[in-house]
Amino acid sequence: MTKKEVASYIDHTLLAPQAGINQIVMLCQEAERYGFASVCVNPVYVSCAKTELASSAVKVCTVVGFPLGATTTKDKINEAVNAINNGADEIDMVINIGAAKDGRITEVATDILEVVQACKAAGKELNKNIIVKTIIETCLLDDETIVNVCLCAKKAGADFVKTSTGFAAPKSIDGSLLPNGASEHHVKLMRETVGPDMGVKASGGIRSARTVITMLEAGANRIGTSSGVAIMQNWDESVKINLQ
Repeated sequence: MTKKEVASYIDHTLLAPQAGINQIVMLCQEAERYGFASVCVNPVYVSCAKTELASSAVKVCTVVGFPLGATTTKDKINEAVNAINNGADEIDMVINIGAAKDGRITEVATDILEVVQACKAAGKELNKNIIVKTIIETCLLDDETIVNVCLCAKKAGADFVKTSTGFAAPKSIDGSLLPNGASEHHVKLMRETVGPDMGVKASGGIRSARTVITMLEAGANRIGTSSGVAIMQNWDESVKINLQ
Protein backbone atom coordinates (compact mmCIF):
# COMPACT_ATOMS: atom_id res chain seq x y z
CA MET A 1 0.00 0.00 0.00
CA THR A 2 1.40 3.38 -0.98
CA LYS A 3 1.92 6.26 1.44
CA LYS A 4 -0.73 8.22 -0.44
CA GLU A 5 -3.27 5.44 0.04
CA VAL A 6 -2.49 5.15 3.76
CA ALA A 7 -2.65 8.91 4.23
CA SER A 8 -6.20 8.94 2.87
CA TYR A 9 -7.29 6.92 5.92
CA ILE A 10 -5.75 9.25 8.52
CA ASP A 11 -7.36 12.02 10.57
CA HIS A 12 -4.29 14.10 11.52
CA THR A 13 -5.13 14.95 15.11
CA LEU A 14 -4.18 17.61 17.65
CA LEU A 15 -6.55 17.83 20.60
CA ALA A 16 -4.10 18.68 23.38
CA PRO A 17 -5.45 21.50 25.57
CA GLN A 18 -2.16 23.39 25.33
CA ALA A 19 -2.12 23.45 21.52
CA GLY A 20 -1.83 26.97 20.08
CA ILE A 21 -2.45 28.63 16.74
CA ASN A 22 1.04 28.00 15.39
CA GLN A 23 0.69 24.27 16.06
CA ILE A 24 -2.70 24.17 14.35
CA VAL A 25 -1.28 25.94 11.29
CA MET A 26 1.56 23.42 11.18
CA LEU A 27 -0.93 20.55 11.55
CA CYS A 28 -2.84 21.83 8.52
CA GLN A 29 0.33 22.26 6.48
CA GLU A 30 1.37 18.69 7.30
CA ALA A 31 -2.08 17.35 6.42
CA GLU A 32 -1.98 19.08 3.04
CA ARG A 33 1.58 17.93 2.38
CA TYR A 34 0.82 14.27 3.04
CA GLY A 35 -2.79 14.21 1.83
CA PHE A 36 -4.43 13.15 5.07
CA ALA A 37 -8.21 12.70 5.13
CA SER A 38 -8.71 15.48 7.67
CA VAL A 39 -7.28 17.47 10.51
CA CYS A 40 -9.04 16.85 13.82
CA VAL A 41 -8.92 19.89 16.11
CA ASN A 42 -10.79 21.28 19.07
CA PRO A 43 -13.82 23.47 18.20
CA VAL A 44 -12.02 26.72 19.00
CA TYR A 45 -9.65 26.08 16.07
CA VAL A 46 -12.18 25.06 13.40
CA SER A 47 -12.23 28.50 11.75
CA CYS A 48 -8.44 28.66 11.72
CA ALA A 49 -8.14 25.19 10.18
CA LYS A 50 -10.78 25.96 7.58
CA THR A 51 -8.91 29.10 6.52
CA GLU A 52 -5.60 27.25 6.31
CA LEU A 53 -7.14 24.45 4.24
CA ALA A 54 -9.38 26.61 2.04
CA SER A 55 -7.69 25.50 -1.18
CA SER A 56 -7.11 21.92 -0.04
CA ALA A 57 -9.09 18.67 -0.27
CA VAL A 58 -8.27 17.97 3.40
CA LYS A 59 -11.41 18.10 5.56
CA VAL A 60 -11.81 19.82 8.93
CA CYS A 61 -12.94 17.52 11.73
CA THR A 62 -13.79 18.55 15.26
CA VAL A 63 -15.00 16.97 18.49
CA VAL A 64 -18.27 17.45 20.39
CA GLY A 65 -18.99 16.62 24.02
CA PHE A 66 -15.27 15.93 24.27
CA PRO A 67 -13.73 14.13 26.05
CA LEU A 68 -16.28 12.98 28.65
CA GLY A 69 -19.53 12.84 26.69
CA ALA A 70 -21.23 14.14 29.81
CA THR A 71 -22.82 17.30 28.41
CA THR A 72 -26.51 17.41 27.55
CA THR A 73 -27.77 16.54 24.10
CA LYS A 74 -28.78 20.17 23.62
CA ASP A 75 -25.25 21.30 24.44
CA LYS A 76 -23.78 18.77 22.00
CA ILE A 77 -26.14 19.97 19.28
CA ASN A 78 -25.26 23.62 19.88
CA GLU A 79 -21.55 22.82 19.85
CA ALA A 80 -21.85 20.75 16.67
CA VAL A 81 -23.97 23.25 14.74
CA ASN A 82 -21.68 26.11 15.74
CA ALA A 83 -18.66 24.12 14.54
CA ILE A 84 -20.37 23.32 11.23
CA ASN A 85 -21.20 26.99 10.71
CA ASN A 86 -17.54 27.77 11.42
CA GLY A 87 -16.43 25.37 8.69
CA ALA A 88 -16.31 21.85 10.16
CA ASP A 89 -16.88 19.06 7.65
CA GLU A 90 -16.84 16.19 10.15
CA ILE A 91 -18.11 15.90 13.72
CA ASP A 92 -16.79 13.33 16.20
CA MET A 93 -19.27 13.19 19.10
CA VAL A 94 -18.75 11.42 22.41
CA ILE A 95 -21.69 9.31 23.58
CA ASN A 96 -23.21 9.52 27.06
CA ILE A 97 -20.79 6.97 28.51
CA GLY A 98 -22.42 6.86 31.94
CA ALA A 99 -25.80 6.06 30.42
CA ALA A 100 -24.22 3.29 28.35
CA LYS A 101 -22.56 1.77 31.43
CA ASP A 102 -25.89 1.93 33.29
CA GLY A 103 -27.61 0.10 30.47
CA ARG A 104 -29.75 3.14 29.63
CA ILE A 105 -29.38 2.43 25.94
CA THR A 106 -32.54 4.32 24.97
CA GLU A 107 -30.94 7.50 26.31
CA VAL A 108 -27.74 6.75 24.41
CA ALA A 109 -29.72 6.15 21.23
CA THR A 110 -31.67 9.39 21.59
CA ASP A 111 -28.51 11.40 22.26
CA ILE A 112 -26.82 10.04 19.13
CA LEU A 113 -29.90 10.39 16.94
CA GLU A 114 -30.58 14.01 17.85
CA VAL A 115 -26.97 15.06 17.31
CA VAL A 116 -26.77 13.23 13.99
CA GLN A 117 -30.02 14.78 12.77
CA ALA A 118 -28.91 18.27 13.84
CA CYS A 119 -25.56 17.87 12.06
CA LYS A 120 -27.14 16.62 8.86
CA ALA A 121 -29.71 19.45 8.92
CA ALA A 122 -27.02 22.09 9.52
CA GLY A 123 -24.99 20.67 6.66
CA LYS A 124 -27.98 20.66 4.35
CA GLU A 125 -28.45 24.39 4.91
CA LEU A 126 -24.88 24.88 3.71
CA ASN A 127 -25.19 22.35 0.87
CA LYS A 128 -22.67 20.11 2.60
CA ASN A 129 -22.77 16.47 3.64
CA ILE A 130 -21.54 16.45 7.22
CA ILE A 131 -19.86 13.23 8.34
CA VAL A 132 -20.74 12.22 11.92
CA LYS A 133 -18.61 9.81 13.93
CA THR A 134 -19.79 8.37 17.25
CA ILE A 135 -17.05 7.98 19.88
CA ILE A 136 -17.85 4.97 22.07
CA GLU A 137 -14.86 4.97 24.49
CA THR A 138 -14.51 1.21 24.21
CA CYS A 139 -12.01 0.86 27.06
CA LEU A 140 -14.77 1.75 29.54
CA LEU A 141 -17.47 -0.60 28.22
CA ASP A 142 -17.99 -4.34 27.92
CA ASP A 143 -18.48 -6.03 24.57
CA GLU A 144 -22.25 -6.35 24.88
CA THR A 145 -22.60 -2.63 25.54
CA ILE A 146 -20.24 -1.76 22.69
CA VAL A 147 -22.40 -3.82 20.33
CA ASN A 148 -25.57 -2.12 21.56
CA VAL A 149 -24.07 1.36 21.14
CA CYS A 150 -22.81 0.53 17.65
CA LEU A 151 -26.31 -0.57 16.69
CA CYS A 152 -27.72 2.69 18.09
CA ALA A 153 -25.25 4.69 15.99
CA LYS A 154 -26.05 2.70 12.88
CA LYS A 155 -29.80 3.12 13.35
CA ALA A 156 -29.33 6.86 13.97
CA GLY A 157 -27.61 7.31 10.62
CA ALA A 158 -24.14 8.09 11.94
CA ASP A 159 -21.41 7.59 9.36
CA PHE A 160 -18.80 6.03 11.64
CA VAL A 161 -18.38 4.42 15.01
CA LYS A 162 -15.10 5.38 16.68
CA THR A 163 -13.21 3.56 19.40
CA SER A 164 -11.82 6.21 21.69
CA THR A 165 -11.13 9.79 22.69
CA GLY A 166 -7.58 8.90 23.72
CA PHE A 167 -8.19 10.79 26.96
CA ALA A 168 -9.84 8.12 29.11
CA ALA A 169 -7.83 6.78 32.04
CA PRO A 170 -9.30 3.44 33.16
CA LYS A 171 -7.69 1.89 36.23
CA SER A 172 -7.47 -1.59 37.69
CA ILE A 173 -8.54 -2.36 41.25
CA ASP A 174 -5.01 -1.61 42.45
CA GLY A 175 -5.03 1.81 40.81
CA SER A 176 -2.71 1.03 37.91
CA LEU A 177 -3.64 2.40 34.49
CA LEU A 178 -5.25 0.10 31.95
CA PRO A 179 -5.08 0.36 28.13
CA ASN A 180 -7.21 3.28 26.93
CA GLY A 181 -7.01 3.43 23.15
CA ALA A 182 -7.98 1.41 20.12
CA SER A 183 -7.58 -2.36 20.24
CA GLU A 184 -7.69 -4.95 17.49
CA HIS A 185 -10.42 -6.81 19.36
CA HIS A 186 -12.70 -3.80 19.63
CA VAL A 187 -12.21 -2.77 16.01
CA LYS A 188 -13.09 -6.29 14.85
CA LEU A 189 -16.14 -6.32 17.12
CA MET A 190 -17.32 -2.96 15.82
CA ARG A 191 -16.83 -3.95 12.18
CA GLU A 192 -18.71 -7.22 12.70
CA THR A 193 -21.55 -5.31 14.37
CA VAL A 194 -22.06 -2.48 11.87
CA GLY A 195 -21.33 -4.47 8.73
CA PRO A 196 -19.39 -3.45 5.63
CA ASP A 197 -21.19 -0.22 4.74
CA MET A 198 -20.60 1.89 7.87
CA GLY A 199 -17.30 3.46 8.84
CA VAL A 200 -15.14 2.32 11.75
CA LYS A 201 -12.55 4.74 13.09
CA ALA A 202 -9.71 3.43 15.24
CA SER A 203 -8.31 6.13 17.49
CA GLY A 204 -6.19 6.34 20.62
CA GLY A 205 -2.63 5.08 21.04
CA ILE A 206 -1.94 4.60 17.32
CA ARG A 207 1.65 5.74 16.94
CA SER A 208 3.29 3.31 14.52
CA ALA A 209 2.92 1.95 11.01
CA ARG A 210 2.57 -1.55 12.47
CA THR A 211 -0.44 -0.47 14.56
CA VAL A 212 -2.05 1.20 11.54
CA ILE A 213 -1.75 -2.06 9.62
CA THR A 214 -3.30 -3.99 12.51
CA MET A 215 -6.26 -1.61 12.71
CA LEU A 216 -6.88 -1.57 8.95
CA GLU A 217 -6.76 -5.34 8.77
CA ALA A 218 -9.15 -5.55 11.74
CA GLY A 219 -11.71 -3.53 9.81
CA ALA A 220 -11.00 0.16 10.42
CA ASN A 221 -11.36 2.49 7.46
CA ARG A 222 -10.30 5.66 9.26
CA ILE A 223 -7.40 6.16 11.67
CA GLY A 224 -7.22 8.93 14.25
CA THR A 225 -3.66 9.71 15.28
CA SER A 226 -1.37 12.54 16.30
CA SER A 227 1.56 10.58 14.85
CA GLY A 228 0.60 10.76 11.19
CA VAL A 229 3.83 12.38 10.04
CA ALA A 230 6.01 9.78 11.79
CA ILE A 231 3.85 7.00 10.37
CA MET A 232 4.28 8.38 6.86
CA GLN A 233 8.02 8.77 7.30
CA ASN A 234 8.34 5.15 8.40
CA TRP A 235 5.88 3.58 5.97
CA ASP A 236 7.13 0.66 3.87
CA GLU A 237 5.25 0.74 0.55
CA SER A 238 6.00 -2.94 -0.05
CA VAL A 239 3.74 -3.92 2.87
CA LYS A 240 0.67 -5.90 1.87
CA ILE A 241 -2.51 -5.19 3.82
CA ASN A 242 -5.53 -7.48 3.83
CA LEU A 243 -8.39 -5.00 4.04
CA GLN A 244 -11.78 -6.12 5.29
